[in-house]
Amino acid sequence: MTTNHIIQHLELKPHPEGGFYKEIYKSGDFVDENCLSENFNAKRRFCTSIYYLLSAGDFSAFHRIKSDELWHYYAGGNIILHLLDTEKGYQKKILGNQLDTNGSFQVIVPANTWFAAEVLEGDLFSLAGCTVSPGFDFDDFELADKNKLLQEFPGYADLIKQLCR
Repeated sequence: MTTNHIIQHLELKPHPEGGFYKEIYKSGDFVDENCLSENFNAKRRFCTSIYYLLSAGDFSAFHRIKSDELWHYYAGGNIILHLLDTEKGYQKKILGNQLDTNGSFQVIVPANTWFAAEVLEGDLFSLAGCTVSPGFDFDDFELADKNKLLQEFPGYADLIKQLCR
């Protein structure tokens, strides 16, 4: 199974943060705006999900969304998720099948947490799924400004420079 085969078979398209994706599910029902936190400017679907493919040499650039995001491992190698949070600092999570080295089949990225992803060195690709609740909307997506992120987390300059576009 090659990266190109997966992209073609699943009909994936380029994602603005890097990698490839395809929307798989979006609930037919919505959460009303008055039931959501003030972070949201309109109603949102209960839940959405995508396929997400990341190839070696590519990365998902630092970004954040206003909802919790649950990553699911499907195939290929492992993904390193780099999380930056003003309260928790830096966290490194491994999504994949390396259970003996702190890997996990699911990783949660809390709402409003800056995060980036890359395929573990030596792996060719990783196919994952991302489930978001309340559902994903591009209005809730913020790609990191490298200079602002460097000011907020100066101790992680090398990582930020490596994983910002």
